[in-house]
Amino acid sequence: MTRPTLTQATGPAHTRILGLGGVRGENVVPNDDLVGPIDSSDEWIRQRTGIVTRRRAGAETSVLDLAEAAAREAIANAGLTGADIDAVILSTVTYFHQTPAGAAIIADRIGATPAAAFDISAACAGYCYGIGQADALVRSGNARNVLVIGAEKMSEFVDPTDRSISFLLGDGAGAVVVGPSDTPGIGPTIWGSDGSQAQAIRQTHSWLATRDEDAGWPTLRQEGQSVFKWAVWQMAPVAQKALDAAGVTADEIEAFIPHQANTRIIDQMVKTLKLPDSVVVARDIVDTGNTSAASIPLATERLLREGQVSSGALALQIGFGAGLVYAAQVVVLP
Repeated sequence: MTRPTLTQATGPAHTRILGLGGVRGENVVPNDDLVGPIDSSDEWIRQRTGIVTRRRAGAETSVLDLAEAAAREAIANAGLTGADIDAVILSTVTYFHQTPAGAAIIADRIGATPAAAFDISAACAGYCYGIGQADALVRSGNARNVLVIGAEKMSEFVDPTDRSISFLLGDGAGAVVVGPSDTPGIGPTIWGSDGSQAQAIRQTHSWLATRDEDAGWPTLRQEGQSVFKWAVWQMAPVAQKALDAAGVTADEIEAFIPHQANTRIIDQMVKTLKLPDSVVVARDIVDTGNTSAASIPLATERLLREGQVSSGALALQIGFGAGLVYAAQVVVLP
């Protein structure tokens, strides 16, 4: 018996980011509003993290509302409509429904039906995970235009008495459309995980535990020193691998856009990578806070909006966080 040979999908050789959008929580929350329950001070938070204020959404704004707003902006900036989107990838750890996927709801809201839609949970690395998947989907021929969204409402997982992470967190969403390109616009993704350090950044307890009246609402915790050392000493080599894989050197990029976790981590990574002074370094965390999966696209949006970098610039981006997981790639900015 002779079996038929399957036809496989094929796509363009290259991809790029076509358009970007970003929204932040509508409320500005200064350090002084948070220091009482953690017995701290504005000065302590600034010295430890670099954060002056963070943006948080109101009770009436959901994580999907943030995601939709960023998505609409990205699609418009790409010169497309919702009907042009073939797949929607939503990265979030703060959407409360196990099913259906938030991405499917977003696809419906923006008029992208019947686009493929799925959520990913990779915390602060989730946006870079999504970029890697979108790049592969387009180049494989399984989609032409892929919407990638990083959206978080971290404020709903805050314990105001927690000194480990609560004062870091903000709300927002960033989105991009990835599509075909005549020239390379997204470098190879360098990614991975280390589940042996899963306790370093974690949810306090399972949702199942909330059936016990004493358990309370789960919130986030982190082992600050462990996370700091891991991010500083192990993520810089990952970023260097992304540069090497893309075939560029540190003095050839124009922007460094790391996950906005802590300015001390960012500054140390800049030193370890030996980035020249000509490289613009994103520090959106100062007045936006740590928005997990949304932090890199939001930081990118700010650099472009403020004219710190221009369209076509080469940027090195790296996300890292709970899991522990990480991902990095060099991209051409839209």
